[in-house]
Amino acid sequence: MAKPEQPAHTGSGAFFERRYWIDVQRPRLTIAELLDHIKCHLPDYAPGLLADFQKTKGAAHCLALDDEFKIKILGPWNGDVRVTRVTDEGFELATLESHPEAGRIWFGLCPHAVLPDTVRFEIHSRARSRDGLVAFTYDTLGFGRRVQQQTWEIFCQRVVERSGGLPLLPVQVETIKQTATDTHVSQDA
Repeated sequence: MAKPEQPAHTGSGAFFERRYWIDVQRPRLTIAELLDHIKCHLPDYAPGLLADFQKTKGAAHCLALDDEFKIKILGPWNGDVRVTRVTDEGFELATLESHPEAGRIWFGLCPHAVLPDTVRFEIHSRARSRDGLVAFTYDTLGFGRRVQQQTWEIFCQRVVERSGGLPLLPVQVETIKQTATDTHVSQDA
């Protein structure tokens, strides 16, 4: 029986919206070619020591709707995700029961809004911690947050390398933290 999804409203602690993005000038691959490569080689983009993706459901080739991955995450928690959306612009993963986070994450690639011959790769997550212990380790102690940020920064850098283009700036990170009483926005990079 398939594991149920673990939506953000079932989690604990603050709700985090995070964006990691990088702009790439003069990529040698088209958006479609680069995105197809990411979809077909997802584990190669994540740093295996921090987040090792292993497909557990679906065909061995490119990811498709309802495929599932087990992620071995540095630290005491591992998690499973399911592909919930695949488009020409990207794909979305939803966390499954027992993943350290409750929520969804989008991986997208599109032309830059104003710069010619430039593309933007973005990872956009919306999630809360699974429970109070994860929230404490992730947010209060900061361990999980640092591992997660390093994982997605390396992922973005590997997209640039594969594209054959030049990064305009280092990976940019934006975090919006929402609690029951307030909202905080911080530029992390």
